[in-house]
Amino acid sequence: MASYSVKQLAKLSGVSVRTLHHYDKIGLLRPAERTEARYRRYEAPELLRLQQILFYRELGFPLREIGEILDDPTFDLLEALESHKVNLRARKHRIDQLLTTLDHTIDQIKKGNVMEKPEELYEGLHPDTAKEYREGAIKKYGKKEVERSERALMKMGKDGFAALQAEAKENTATLFRLMDRPPESAVVQAEIARHYRIIRQFWGTANSDDPQAEAYAGLGQLYVNDERFTMVGGQPQPEFAQFLSRAMAHYAKHSLS
Repeated sequence: MASYSVKQLAKLSGVSVRTLHHYDKIGLLRPAERTEARYRRYEAPELLRLQQILFYRELGFPLREIGEILDDPTFDLLEALESHKVNLRARKHRIDQLLTTLDHTIDQIKKGNVMEKPEELYEGLHPDTAKEYREGAIKKYGKKEVERSERALMKMGKDGFAALQAEAKENTATLFRLMDRPPESAVVQAEIARHYRIIRQFWGTANSDDPQAEAYAGLGQLYVNDERFTMVGGQPQPEFAQFLSRAMAHYAKHSLS
């Protein structure tokens, strides 16, 4: 079986020798063996484990939690790889959307096609419904928070806002298809991470240092309490709301706290 020195593995993976030494020190990635001269040697299982570490790091998981996931006796490598594939596709989709949004924003600025009034955010809703949504949000989150969200969304322009809405719809559809999976499973949590990023854009806090763990978990409970937010095909989905709430609470506790 082929084996690699720490320098060879560093070159192969793009991870520094210093980082590999640190992973060994904390027990996250130990070498397959140490030679009599105390040199580290890594084999195929270690390379696969390092691949998982790098994927989870890309998702923003802390090292301690990555170790717990990989050392869990129930850890399923195939399921993890499927989860990473879903997340990478979502990230590619998000990058494509961002590039499209940038192009649209540049075009909007040139043409003057920008949002000028918050009311434009509620186009397509009956005026009474729009007023009810806005007043309900103000009552729950405060006028300052609602106006911050509206300012951030208006800066996207009409096309950018439409793209965000489309991504949110696609994300909801994906999560609905995953409803038979455990809320804490890797594949669900990868899609919930995407949901979290979308919500932060709607809140206007995408660039905030505050991860808003409590607020995000609270939103999950709102889904349970108000069926309007988790309707699919115009029909209430109470089981879906419960699934989302549990998945969001797990993400808030384990990835945001």
